[in-house]
Amino acid sequence: MRRVVVNIESLVLKGFRYEDRFVIAAAVQDELSRVLSTLESVHQIAALGSIPRMRIAAVTVNANAKPQQVGAATGRAVGKGLIK
Repeated sequence: MRRVVVNIESLVLKGFRYEDRFVIAAAVQDELSRVLSTLESVHQIAALGSIPRMRIAAVTVNANAKPQQVGAATGRAVGKGLIK
């Protein structure tokens, strides 16, 4: 099995409380782990090689979304960007 390393140098969170940053970041990590844990995902990512920079489309969440939901939605968007 191959190992996939994803390094997110910065995550720009506009419009969220400063106190929520760690919960959002942890949820991004959890969701990315889930999305990228399939063998198919690993093979698709391995074929890409190193990606120095990736931009994803804006992530839209409900105004009442909890920080964990925001992070999960962001993690899914990043995962989709990697395994197109």
